[in-house]
Amino acid sequence: MLELNFWFFAIAGPAVLFAGISKGGFGSGAAFGSASVLALVVDPGLALGVMLPLLMLIDVASLKPYWGRWHLREALLVIAGALPGVALGAALYQVASPDFLRLLIGLVSVGFVAWQISLKRGWLRIGGKPMPDGAGLLAGIAVGFTSFVSHGGGPPAAVFLLSRNLGKTGYQATSVLIFWAVNIAKFVPYAFLGMFTLETAKANLLLAPFALAGAWMGVRAHRAVPERAFFALTYVLLTVTGVKLIWDGVT
Repeated sequence: MLELNFWFFAIAGPAVLFAGISKGGFGSGAAFGSASVLALVVDPGLALGVMLPLLMLIDVASLKPYWGRWHLREALLVIAGALPGVALGAALYQVASPDFLRLLIGLVSVGFVAWQISLKRGWLRIGGKPMPDGAGLLAGIAVGFTSFVSHGGGPPAAVFLLSRNLGKTGYQATSVLIFWAVNIAKFVPYAFLGMFTLETAKANLLLAPFALAGAWMGVRAHRAVPERAFFALTYVLLTVTGVKLIWDGVT
């Protein structure tokens, strides 16, 4: 059961605001951290169910500011691959225990941080040569799967999109379009799997202002806030929550 008490909203409110800022201005990379944080205090399935409608609301709020500035070919390639990835995630969810989901969300969280640090240190290099279209389809499968099980589809999408040299705003707009479509694709299987309840609907209504405020702040921060400062906080948050979820999943 999802208890809508003070502690839930003390954690969920800032987490949703953070997701809105990330999706609205920084390519969705850190938005899944909100589900990781919620999974510390509620069942992982409920955490994912609470977050999806809020992420969809953020998607809608973010579409207009970036309308028409996306790269449609790249977006369609990732979306086409994401659809079977979503189906694969739904199949796994049906046989996965809550502890396995905690473990998986934790691993995605820590893996995201490791991936970002590797890029910053030069251990991994992307963007030198554009990846072929087939890589977009493969990245899309990873996007659909990781997005379904943890709302963490940002990293595999980024690997492909950054290699295509889209520019800062083109990259952001393309990310918004991709995850708008992917989150719509996730909605029906989430509902079929019972991840939406009356309690999650109530939580969505009460948390919607945080989502909209975060999207508004993210769009404006896209040009004003240094990405380094924002993602430094993200890495700390995801590392701590990821390690905690991994520990909970294996003990």
